[in-house]
Amino acid sequence: MNEVMRIRKMSLLLTAGALLLLGLWLSASVLPALIWAGVVAIAVLPLYERFEKRSEENQARIVLPLLFTAGVALIILVPLSLVVAEAANEARDVAQWFGAAQRTGVAAPSWVLHLPVGREFVSDWWRTHLATPELAQQEFRRLDAATVIAHSKMLGASIMHRTVIFAFTMIALFFLLREHRSVAGQIGTAIDRSLGPRGERLAEQIVRSVRGTIDGLVLVGLGEGAVMAVAYAIAGVPHAVLLGVLTAIAAMIPFGAIIAIGIAALLLVANGALLAAAVIVATGLLVIAIADHFVRPALIGGATKVPFLWVLIGILGGVERFGLLGLFIGPATMAALILLWREFTSADATGA
Repeated sequence: MNEVMRIRKMSLLLTAGALLLLGLWLSASVLPALIWAGVVAIAVLPLYERFEKRSEENQARIVLPLLFTAGVALIILVPLSLVVAEAANEARDVAQWFGAAQRTGVAAPSWVLHLPVGREFVSDWWRTHLATPELAQQEFRRLDAATVIAHSKMLGASIMHRTVIFAFTMIALFFLLREHRSVAGQIGTAIDRSLGPRGERLAEQIVRSVRGTIDGLVLVGLGEGAVMAVAYAIAGVPHAVLLGVLTAIAAMIPFGAIIAIGIAALLLVANGALLAAAVIVATGLLVIAIADHFVRPALIGGATKVPFLWVLIGILGGVERFGLLGLFIGPATMAALILLWREFTSADATGA
């Protein structure tokens, strides 16, 4: 009888493993959407539960999760729509510039004369490549039309794919919010049966890490973008709001805002505003120093009790491996590893 039970248990484990692999294979294309939905659900759940306590049962089942899902969608889509609209305007201006360049040529802009270094090199290059209509047309012919069309098709396919992933993320978020108690209970039971009390502590650490990462990356990034958007507007940077949005997005990666700040400074240099460009760079470096050296370590490290160095390693490694989703997967993984290491090396470590 024991031999029969052992064979049945082994068969059950093998069947469960095979089904799990098959399920992961079938859901591989939408798995990022499910993970995104889980990350967002963890982030908004404390606020959601406050509203849930004040809502009637019917509202908590349909209206409340629908409102929260719509709110999250608007928070993402409104800035994205602003960026797309500005990009469309810029694309039209660029197309007009190309047309004018091929008809009349392009004279070297005034900012070339104000370059601190490389002035003669840039001026010579401009004269030999873009100064006359013939030179400009010859230069632009190097842009392969087939390549441009191929890139356009790839961009269109990518946008369509990301649109589907976004829509599925919102659907999954709705159901996660509506069924959060049931889902949390099932996950808690599975963790307790497989890992015991140590697994519960591990899950709590991962949840704290996700929420701390959102506070430390997303909220701080939005703060950096808002501050720099004001600075851009005061300094006279073209498209200050658009650059502020791009700065906020870039700032979600530690030290990433320097790229957007550099673009803003280059735009000012192109307009001959060297002093304003220097002020923008100095302001940006100050904002980045405060955010990345003081605010972020306090928010993320305070929530997870993990040294910010390991959080930073998790962020950079996660972004490299998983893209934007790695901003949350990386720190959560590092926080879990640090917790296991501390429990393993603690003086009173036991099998619990």
